[in-house]
Amino acid sequence: MNTKSSPEFTNRLANEKSPYLLQHAHNPVDWYPWGEEAFAKARKENKPVFLSIGYSTCHWCHVMAHESFENPETAKIMNANYVCIKVDREERPDVDKVYMTFVQATTGGGGWPMSVWLTPDLKPFVGGTYFPPADRYGRPGFPTALTRIAEAWKSNHTKVEAQGAQMVEALQEYTTATPGDGVAIDVKTLRAGYDQIARNYDEEYGGFNSAPKFPRPVTLNFLLRFHAMAGDRHALDMSLFTLRKMAEGGMHDHLGGGFHRYSVDKYWHIPHFEKMLYDQAQLASAYLDAFQLTRDPFYETVARDILDYVRRDMTDPQGGFYSAEDADSLFEHGKPEHGEGAFYVWPKAEIEAALGGEAAKIFDSFYGVEKDGNAPEGSDPQGEFAGKNTLIQRMSLADAAKYFKKSEADIAATLESSRKTLLAIRNKRPRPHLDDKIITAWNGLMISAFARAYEILDDPVYLDAAQHAATFVQSHLMHEGALIRSYRQSASDVAGFADDYAFFIQGLLDLYEASGNYKWLESTAALQRKQDEFFADRSHGGYFSTMEKNPHILIRMKEDYDGAEPSPNSVSALNLLRLAQMIGDDAMHASARKAIAAFSTQLQRMPVAMPQMLVALIFDLAHAKQIVIAGKPDATDTRALLREVHSHFIPNKIILFADGADGQKSLSAKNEFLKTVQPIDGKATAFVCENFTCQLPVTDVAVLRKLLIGKK
Repeated sequence: MNTKSSPEFTNRLANEKSPYLLQHAHNPVDWYPWGEEAFAKARKENKPVFLSIGYSTCHWCHVMAHESFENPETAKIMNANYVCIKVDREERPDVDKVYMTFVQATTGGGGWPMSVWLTPDLKPFVGGTYFPPADRYGRPGFPTALTRIAEAWKSNHTKVEAQGAQMVEALQEYTTATPGDGVAIDVKTLRAGYDQIARNYDEEYGGFNSAPKFPRPVTLNFLLRFHAMAGDRHALDMSLFTLRKMAEGGMHDHLGGGFHRYSVDKYWHIPHFEKMLYDQAQLASAYLDAFQLTRDPFYETVARDILDYVRRDMTDPQGGFYSAEDADSLFEHGKPEHGEGAFYVWPKAEIEAALGGEAAKIFDSFYGVEKDGNAPEGSDPQGEFAGKNTLIQRMSLADAAKYFKKSEADIAATLESSRKTLLAIRNKRPRPHLDDKIITAWNGLMISAFARAYEILDDPVYLDAAQHAATFVQSHLMHEGALIRSYRQSASDVAGFADDYAFFIQGLLDLYEASGNYKWLESTAALQRKQDEFFADRSHGGYFSTMEKNPHILIRMKEDYDGAEPSPNSVSALNLLRLAQMIGDDAMHASARKAIAAFSTQLQRMPVAMPQMLVALIFDLAHAKQIVIAGKPDATDTRALLREVHSHFIPNKIILFADGADGQKSLSAKNEFLKTVQPIDGKATAFVCENFTCQLPVTDVAVLRKLLIGKK
């Protein structure tokens, strides 16, 4: 969603690449990007900094922009009293994390837009999120806050600076995690994490906790692997039910595919309508896991729905994946009025006019369409969706067939035809803003999803998508072996962060196992060395999020929370465990265990905060199962063995390819066993090894199946 543009106003953001910053390039506010020019001005003029952090598809960022940043009178207050800086939190997560930690610590909450007042040396002293344009509900409006803070600075800036210094000191102490002395991290830790999650499970609607409900796929990753390790049926049932209810809900785009950010209610019904790449990637993987475990085509269909949406709407012609689609859009072409979800919601009359007769009745019944709109009570406090319907599956095919006295096949065909008709109509509406920034970390997550989709669904279009994206990152987002954070029209000048390395390495590991192409595995080892060089905490283990010696980043944070995105520490721990097994590197195994131990205190006190780290712990405790496939990766008999391997949910497996070429030769340098592995009688052969013991080699798929089932 573009904010108001006027030739009367142009600020320094006009020279930036970030879609979010460009949205504010014509505000009357004299915005600066994060950088030395702004910092020098603040020091020279002894002015505090007003820092605004958001992202281009953020609904409340748009609201505050329209209400305040486009208001010339408010802009006068800002320009007169502050050096004003805009930051795209996706482009600069290092800046965002420091000041979000401050806002959360001082206000008890956080979110975007984030509004923080800093001293000229960038120390925070006041923070918040959205501010209304005028005083209301006992809260100061934005102009009032700006004026009061400016007066406090002018009357006693020395005291304010001292307050800022104290805040930074407290935050430094708060964020410095050290391993717990003598804290045992073992199976009991896994059980404690499971128990904490289970206590918050919503048995009626799925998910965890009440409204708002976020998908948080890292929780499902852990539960499914805990089920595989411990045989706990409830862990599986919670995951499958949650995945099903999310897919049936309004958070799922039933026409165009993919998932919105979160549900504002406990029913998964009314979403916050933005679509983020990292959600698509992680949810696709979760639905693929569910399909592997159950072979239920429902989960396959949802996984394909997500992946095909990303291929169609979120993929750059050069192969990289875009970041997000906005929640807001115009109601009509050529008119300025806009609203959240405008692209996605439907009046009942429009559906009936498009489908007509029985098809409309079937569609309305199946997707809960009502004359006055279907937003549940309490989920639409602003009345934005009055008379509008967010599609949510209210019936099963069997129930619909019984109600309309038709076969399930007939109902399915009618619904499929209706969805295509409505999608074609919807595609003529003004589309939401697309943030076409390509972020290395999020591309890594999406590469993993596509690679795993090829493994599990055996569809080569998904392997192509993964390989094209990986090639894009290596071609456009690497310089002298180091990663760059983002690309839009050209690479940014922001170096990669720990999550860029961790997530992209994970993507390449998954791509190697999917394709058998050794070049992807070879790349991971080099990138892991770079990550260690730039980010490793050599004293306590794990990884800092940012590099050393950045004078403008006050605190070097170490992520310890698996939230909407997993922590780079959790992903790195599992990467290291996998790499150690693949290339025979004991030092990597030791680094992985040190990374897990670095968060032992957090894992003991609140394991639910780090479910992806618990996934790494499961992998370490369970003993990796090495599956070596001797044969040409693209050969028919090799593919048959791999299809059998990938038809089973074996989360502690690694796959190695003995291809008789350079890849096998390189892997054999630290793995004597691989030197002798070759096909038997010219047939592709599988070797299944666990805990340094290998079963007899097999060439028959049925025999391999028995071996995998017996050892799973």
